[in-house]
Amino acid sequence: MSKSSIFWFRRDLRTSDNHGLYKALTSGQPVRPIFIFDKNILQRLEDIDDARVTFIYDTIAALKAEIQAAGSDLEVYYGKPEEIFKMLIESRSVQSVFCNHDYDPYSVARDKSVKSALNKEGIEFYSYKDHVIFEKEEVVKDDGKPYTVFTPYSRKWNEKLEAGGYQALEMYPSVLHLSSLFKTQISNVMPSLEDMGFVRSSLSIPPAVLDLNILPGYKENRDIPGIPGTSRLGIHLRFGTLSVRSVASAALPLSQTYVNELIWRDFYSMILQWFPHVASRSFRAEYDHINWLNNEKEFIAWCEGRTGYPLVDAGMRELSATGYMHNRVRMVTASFLVKHLLIDWRWGEAWFARKLLDYDLASNNGGWQWAAGCGTDAAPYFRIFNPLTQMEKFDPNLAYVHRWVPEYGTSAYPQPVVDHKFARERCLSAFAAALKK
Repeated sequence: MSKSSIFWFRRDLRTSDNHGLYKALTSGQPVRPIFIFDKNILQRLEDIDDARVTFIYDTIAALKAEIQAAGSDLEVYYGKPEEIFKMLIESRSVQSVFCNHDYDPYSVARDKSVKSALNKEGIEFYSYKDHVIFEKEEVVKDDGKPYTVFTPYSRKWNEKLEAGGYQALEMYPSVLHLSSLFKTQISNVMPSLEDMGFVRSSLSIPPAVLDLNILPGYKENRDIPGIPGTSRLGIHLRFGTLSVRSVASAALPLSQTYVNELIWRDFYSMILQWFPHVASRSFRAEYDHINWLNNEKEFIAWCEGRTGYPLVDAGMRELSATGYMHNRVRMVTASFLVKHLLIDWRWGEAWFARKLLDYDLASNNGGWQWAAGCGTDAAPYFRIFNPLTQMEKFDPNLAYVHRWVPEYGTSAYPQPVVDHKFARERCLSAFAAALKK
């Protein structure tokens, strides 16, 4: 049996500009591409019609067809990665396994376990940077320590990009080497959504194309939820149906503000890599002493968009209906939950994790800790968004509010669950008391 390599697709679901796939295809061995619907991850999902599972499923089906057109096949499995690899190395003559880095704590532990099992069998495990422009040790202070404030990090990020001649944005011509895929006429049968305990979602997915027309006005328009001023590419960057290098390259000459959003993405990924405890605890430990009220009735009202604050309710309803929420409104809704209702930021983070199409642990966690005041570049706890003035500033014509809260202004719209002034003073007292400990 001739030896071959395996390329393991994860959050890099494309054949173009795929770093790990390029390395596999140019390694000199025929490459068997695989994808594993990870049972450990899927079993944690709460909704059988989770739109992200449908999106991944359809993406994998299209990727499989593309690879079949190149004379090979994408082998698709459902199970626990360690068990799938045990089966593969028993039934194949595998020399090495290639993939791209994944950074959340579960993925790091999973890859460590898989690598250990492979190495015991004499099989090499190679992993490459693909999901971000710069990772953990690449943008650090002069003393080698990590940045924990965004502005100096972004300055160093830009300096590094320029000093390297923009080499970090160079793309890998992986799609030109598909002839190195293992040749087979045998098609592996994909498990169905139903086999894995899911049903098809009806949510629509934005296209995987950066609309260059939004970039010149991005700085002025990105905070206005009532107009289409953002790229909506989050889900594609999350699952790698678009390469972040291609997006950054296209945006760089047109909008530094848009590139800054990609730098925020790298920053939060870097924070998770250096400080994995943030996945479950506050970056600033003293904020774990806050005496949260955690009123379940008020939490449900927030989830369902029935708080009596129109911008908050519009955002929460948009999230439930589409799997998306405008970034300005994400900040307002998060701040409201934590500071107006004194509900633990982890409750809100978990709800966003359940509902957001573009959910990414690093960015979601970073955004929630920023809103709660307990993160790295956190808004100070005494800065509390007023949802009404935010609405007046960013949705002055109520285009966004009327789209999602049509009953606003009528007797059918609920009264506020809490008075803003009262909630603000209560929050200041609760945070101040906790931070004295």
